[in-house]
Amino acid sequence: MNEFQPEKVIELRTKHKMSQRELGKCLGVTDRAISKWETGLSKPSGQNLIYLSKIFSVPIEYFLQKPDTLKTASPQKGMESIIELYKIGSGPSSSHTIGPEKACLAFKDKNKEADEFEVILYGSLAKTGKGHGTDEVVKKTFLPKNCRVIFDVLKADIPHPNTMEIIALKGNKEIDRIRAFSVGGGSIEFENIKNVPCNRIYRKSTFNEIAEYCRKNSKKLWEYALENEDDTFLDYMRNIWQVMKETITRGLADDGVLPGGLEVQKKAKILFNSQHIDESAQTRENRMVCAYAFAVGEQNASGCRVVTAPTCGAAGVLPAVLYYQQQKGEFSDEEIVRALMTAGIIGNIIKTNASISGAECGCQAEVGSACAMAAAALAELFGLSIDKIEYAAEIAMEHHLGLTCDPICGLVQIPCIERNAVAAMRAINAVSLSSFLWDSRKISFDKVVQTMKETGRDMHTAYKETAEGGLAKIKIT
Repeated sequence: MNEFQPEKVIELRTKHKMSQRELGKCLGVTDRAISKWETGLSKPSGQNLIYLSKIFSVPIEYFLQKPDTLKTASPQKGMESIIELYKIGSGPSSSHTIGPEKACLAFKDKNKEADEFEVILYGSLAKTGKGHGTDEVVKKTFLPKNCRVIFDVLKADIPHPNTMEIIALKGNKEIDRIRAFSVGGGSIEFENIKNVPCNRIYRKSTFNEIAEYCRKNSKKLWEYALENEDDTFLDYMRNIWQVMKETITRGLADDGVLPGGLEVQKKAKILFNSQHIDESAQTRENRMVCAYAFAVGEQNASGCRVVTAPTCGAAGVLPAVLYYQQQKGEFSDEEIVRALMTAGIIGNIIKTNASISGAECGCQAEVGSACAMAAAALAELFGLSIDKIEYAAEIAMEHHLGLTCDPICGLVQIPCIERNAVAAMRAINAVSLSSFLWDSRKISFDKVVQTMKETGRDMHTAYKETAEGGLAKIKIT
């Protein structure tokens, strides 16, 4: 059976300088249908193939190729669904709680006959797992069966900084074992198991590629996201925003001390209620944005429900910026959701081409990525051009390069929560700067993402979520 070649449609449409919308009108279909043909998510009917051949004056065979003439499959290119970026889960860490929980659930389901389980944590999972509550999450996941958790802080020859081995036992004999990696943002991979790819893959994976496509087709970044996702995506994103708002509301009403032993007082409520009589607009903005960021950060540190944006440790940046702007500018929830989609594109680009894991690239990959996402979202909300959106995200990421991940006692509290608040304000500043200077920039967002990845590789492991260097060495009494 002949295989439909989606790139042929792209090639001819570009050659004839037709937008997806224009081609769709000629065929009597929507531009979204054309987009799905070109991304390989669906195929044109036989009748539409005939129409395509007539429009472009080529034989039908031009769009088809026999399987035996196909080139050897190359590594899959593109990005996963934004759904894989925004996840709802319990804090305090997407890498140390959500990811391990997911891995254990899959292994538990596979080994229902096991009497008990054993989990060995390595790398960052071992060194900061106690502070993040990894052992408690793992034990809870395997209930009602017993699970022994071992922290191996000495083993160095591991394939990923967040490595764990999960063992199933029956009658004191090992019946199954697997090695899993918590790769960031709550995502997991298993060793020697081909991970099932997301069924909604974006064909393009750099900002430059996506921006070029959007310009040619007169689309916004959020529209590009929408055309690549399925029909459930919009409702999913609406729920993501709803959960973000609920987390802020809970955090603003909460008080007391954060768990973990550092005796850190919750400050969101204090910030929110500390208005001065003669407070300036600028001071109020700073206070409110920081209050919202603290609210989410403190809920995360308390093990409550948050949205990874792109991680739990950086979950406060994006919702703080958007919630403040919604209160100030009376933007609708639909407008905010579109901004979240644009932020998702930015986060996905970083996740695909660099990392969103603090264990891999330090806090620049978490709070830095969140700041870039928030800047892009705010620029989208203000109706700025794609060039200005890119520059805002680039500024935000550029000025987080080299940021270390050094949580005191391995807890996502100091300096993590304050960093969320500072990054939220920096995102707002990045948008202001981009709106003035976008046409004089010299560095692309893609280049900054690559630089962040290289910086992360060069960074000493003590500064990558191991609680062994930087502020983590400070003793709090």
